[in-house]
Amino acid sequence: MGQGLSCGTNEEGELFSAVQVGDLDTVEEVSKRDSSLIHRTTMYVCNSALHIAAANGQIEILSWILEREIKPDLLNRHKQTPLMLAAMHGKISCVKKLIEAGANILLFDSGNGRTCLHYAAYYGHSDCLQAILSASRESQVAASWGFTRFVNIRDRKGATPLHLAARRRRPECVHLLLGNGALVCPSTGGYGFPGGTPLHLAARSGSLDCIRELLAWGADRLQQDESGRIPYMVALRYHHGACAALLNPSSAEPIVWPSPLKFISELNQDAKALLERALMEANKEREKTILKGSLHSLSSPLGSDSVIDDHLCEANDTDLCFICFDQACTIEVRECGHRMCAQCTLALCCHSKPKPTASSPSVPVCPFCRSNIVKLVVAKVKSDNDLDRDVNSSKPTKSWRSRNLSEGSSSFKGLSAVGSFGRMGRGSGRIAAENEWLDKTVEP
Repeated sequence: MGQGLSCGTNEEGELFSAVQVGDLDTVEEVSKRDSSLIHRTTMYVCNSALHIAAANGQIEILSWILEREIKPDLLNRHKQTPLMLAAMHGKISCVKKLIEAGANILLFDSGNGRTCLHYAAYYGHSDCLQAILSASRESQVAASWGFTRFVNIRDRKGATPLHLAARRRRPECVHLLLGNGALVCPSTGGYGFPGGTPLHLAARSGSLDCIRELLAWGADRLQQDESGRIPYMVALRYHHGACAALLNPSSAEPIVWPSPLKFISELNQDAKALLERALMEANKEREKTILKGSLHSLSSPLGSDSVIDDHLCEANDTDLCFICFDQACTIEVRECGHRMCAQCTLALCCHSKPKPTASSPSVPVCPFCRSNIVKLVVAKVKSDNDLDRDVNSSKPTKSWRSRNLSEGSSSFKGLSAVGSFGRMGRGSGRIAAENEWLDKTVEP
């Protein structure tokens, strides 16, 4: 992998070559002849055996070296650590092993002043990015720096990991960083366009998927860089027509993920995946409207249109959403226990455009009983056996369906309070934009 295996002696060359190809027997044999070899480095780049093992994913040799009390934070000529090289090349097993051995995730290289988090985001290795983020939550980083500060850490040119992921067309990394607290509209220093945001950089690279993610998290289409350009102008300059259509300030605003809401930030992964899927579907419908009659066509953010939500949306009378009467109930509201489909849940919680002057949004209420929504969970779907057991049971029970029906009058009062949902076609993900809750601001 081009790790600069220039060596001073034949023994060093034999050792480093064996490390590179994963020949543990040769590594052990050479080390027995001269135990000091394991501490030496290559001549020019000054990579140690640990750097070479990490960059090439040789987890067995890397573990063997660490067992000999070699420090995990050795630096080469560019002040790169083995962890940085493992993150650069996507060697997830080596990343995890080095972190387990106590590797410092807050070290900066000398080239661009970047950390291992920058490396993982730049090269698009979302699994390595996730491992580093998880480690930072549990390590001294969270206590000394703060987790959010680490996620938004800047390199020498003012680029955060999100800037790098957007510029390099890494939508999975963009999604992961935003979900872990990355600021959606930070300005750079000298990276890319001075004063540019991740949305500017995604527009420059022509990445529709990155633009979708950023817009869904509230990226401002009107924010200017130091030259006065908005992302729309950048997309036009680089001839990315479809991107320009989505970024055009005159086009419809996207549905935005309600990240400031406490019960949204604490969602379990299953519930979050359902809601994110519904949000992307809603915005995909918006994209179709924007590009209708245009020369530019968009690929589905979820892959093939023919498979979207078919297995999730098939509903019978027992689990049909009582708001849209079309989708299956997949989300349950706590503590009241009422159920809705993911699309209707988003209509309650999402807003069409972030309002910088407003404070944190108010907590939405359940449209059936008007109680505050304090938590969302994935609704448990009853099997045929469960339904038969309920029918045969002599003990009367009050199901979620009967609760929804018994509160019919208050249900429609609730719907009127949060605006008109309209009818959502199967798998369309359409959500009414006139939701009154969306336009409310919280008084200080």
